[in-house]
Amino acid sequence: MSSSLQDEYIKTESLYGAQNYSPLSVVLEKGEGAYLWDVDGNKYLDMVSAYSAVSHGHSHPELLKTLHEQSSKLAVTSRAFYTEPFSTFLEKLSKVSGFESILTMNTGAEAVETAIKAARRWGYFSKGIPEDKAEIIVANGNFHGRTTTIVSFSSDASYKDGFGPFTPGFNSAEYCGSCDCQSIDSCLSIESFEKKINKNTCAILVEPIQGEAGIRVPTDGWLKQLRALCTSRNILLILDEIQSGLGRTGKLFAYEHENIKPDGLILGKALGGAILPISAFLSSKEIMNHFNPGSHGSTFGGNPLASKIAIKAIDLLFEEKLIENSKKMGEYFLTSLRQIDSKIIKEVRGKGLWIGMELNKSDVNAKDLCLMLLNEGLLCKETHKTVIRFAPPLMISKEDLDWAINKITKVLRAI
Repeated sequence: MSSSLQDEYIKTESLYGAQNYSPLSVVLEKGEGAYLWDVDGNKYLDMVSAYSAVSHGHSHPELLKTLHEQSSKLAVTSRAFYTEPFSTFLEKLSKVSGFESILTMNTGAEAVETAIKAARRWGYFSKGIPEDKAEIIVANGNFHGRTTTIVSFSSDASYKDGFGPFTPGFNSAEYCGSCDCQSIDSCLSIESFEKKINKNTCAILVEPIQGEAGIRVPTDGWLKQLRALCTSRNILLILDEIQSGLGRTGKLFAYEHENIKPDGLILGKALGGAILPISAFLSSKEIMNHFNPGSHGSTFGGNPLASKIAIKAIDLLFEEKLIENSKKMGEYFLTSLRQIDSKIIKEVRGKGLWIGMELNKSDVNAKDLCLMLLNEGLLCKETHKTVIRFAPPLMISKEDLDWAINKITKVLRAI
């Protein structure tokens, strides 16, 4: 649907911008609810949601109202001062999540870095690990961000190429889902993690569902066994729920599907209501109290404007029953996609409104399909050439999903 106007913007961005992304050829101008429009007025159903950041829908009127009211009063100070929005946000998130202590940053990657620092300090000051010897176990296929430290423990070579030397102190184990187990009893993943534990291990850091890896959902019981392993070996379990948290999987947090609680939780994306970035690391006072003035911080972290928007974003999850809608519409969407008769589909998996459609190897890859769906008015994103991710805003209606299912079916049958 590219026009001369869109071509002009694309050319300008390509001329002046670093080429670290490969966007689809559409120039977006505005959004409302589950829909986006390009500069030519073409309408699209959003199935990307900025990687779960747009859970409330685009331009939510209550969030915009909060933005306007707070920005006219006080937008940014620094943590050198106290503010009402920040203190209210901390109390709100603590009561909703059940975690005692919260450290706010801006982006998800910053919150992951915070979690790493918290785990290492706990390892040194509480567990007694010798200085500079702390180790954290991560999972193969992980995606936690793109800072130098985080890409140091990525198993994707393309994320690391040309960015060394890398930060030591990380070991990788097999994520459940890569071992193709049929039940938790035959899962080799826990054994893989257990073999990596030594006297200097301070934490295990994983995603309860791997997003960038293609919406890989572990076998039921895996997270519970990982929790038990961490407890028995006196190491922290830290979960990255930047994408999976805040209702995306049909629960407030994805770990609630297993009835466990981690020692640390990382949040971001939807916390800012698709208006402003804000992220957080949540933990216990025993772990968080190892931070002292000057040991960590951020100029914009916990600023009054983002804090006020986050308060409203949390409230809206419950007031508008977005978590319940994610569960109900997610089950409907997943079932409907699995019923599509196409030889190109290998597997459809997911929880809530976070679904991955894996394709069999063919002449058509996932990006080709995303381009075809774009021409049908559907915005989707591929990962690793073989998986299309579907993650619409949590407020999406059954009517919108039915329309999307028809378009997806049409494209698949046209191949």
